[in-house]
Amino acid sequence: MGDLKGKVALITGASSGIGAATAKLFARLGAILSLTGRNEVNLKRVVDECEQVRPAGAEKPLMVLADLCSEGDVVKLVDAIIKKFGRLDILVNNAGIVNFDTIQNTSLEKYDSVMNTNIRSVLHLTMLCVPHLIEVRGNIVNVSSVAGTRVAFGLFTYSMTKAAMDNMTSSMAFELAPKGVRVNSVNPGVIPTELHQRAGLIGDAYAAFLEHAKETHPLGRAGHSDEAAQAIAFLASDKASFVTGKHLHVDGGLHTVCYQ
Repeated sequence: MGDLKGKVALITGASSGIGAATAKLFARLGAILSLTGRNEVNLKRVVDECEQVRPAGAEKPLMVLADLCSEGDVVKLVDAIIKKFGRLDILVNNAGIVNFDTIQNTSLEKYDSVMNTNIRSVLHLTMLCVPHLIEVRGNIVNVSSVAGTRVAFGLFTYSMTKAAMDNMTSSMAFELAPKGVRVNSVNPGVIPTELHQRAGLIGDAYAAFLEHAKETHPLGRAGHSDEAAQAIAFLASDKASFVTGKHLHVDGGLHTVCYQ
C-alpha cells in the first residue's frame, strides 16, 4: 500500500481509537495528513506520533481542531486543507459517537445527538469535499459498523445511523463512479476504543462487554484498531482501484451469525 505516498488524506476523529491508528498507518505509508478532532491534547499526541513514523522529508501533518457538528468549523476545516495542500485525495469519515439505548428508553435528545454527529456532520463534510475529490479522482472511506447490517440489541439509535451510513456509501458510490471517485465503508465489530467509555461503558461492565465479544465473534475475540486501519488503508489505496460501493466487515465474522 505504498501508493498512499504523497496523497493528501483527511482523517476525522483522529485523536483516538481507529482514527488514531489509521493516521499513524497512513503516516508510515507516506500520506500527507490532515487530522482533525475535538480533544486537543490527544490530537497533538497523535500528530507527534505520526511525525515520528513518517518517511524522511515527508510533509508534516496538518492539525485542525474542529467540532464537526459546527457548520462553521467544517467549512474552515476544508478551507484549511485546500489552502495548505491545494488538493484532497482521500477522505476518511471516522468521527462518531455511540449511544446505548433501546426504543423503550431512548429519547429525541439522544437521537438528535447521535444522528447529528454520525450522519449530518458526515454528510456536510462530504458535500464540501466531493468537488475536490472529483478533481483528482480521489476516494472516500466511511467508518461504519457491523451494527449497520445486523441487529445489535441496546444500540438502537447508533445502529440506525450506521445503516444510514451504509446506504449513503452505496448511493455516493453509484453517483460518483462516473466521476472516478470511489466510495467504500469499513464495518468493524467490537474494537476496544475510547468510544465505549465515553458512552458510559466502564469498569466491570466494559470488561464483561469485551468478554462477551469472545463468544459472539466467530474468531473468538474482539478486534484491534490497527486491523480496522489496515482495511481503511487498503480501500483508500490504488490496490482497491476497482472497488467501490463495498461494505468491508472487519468483525471477526460477526456479520455471518444469527443474533446472539
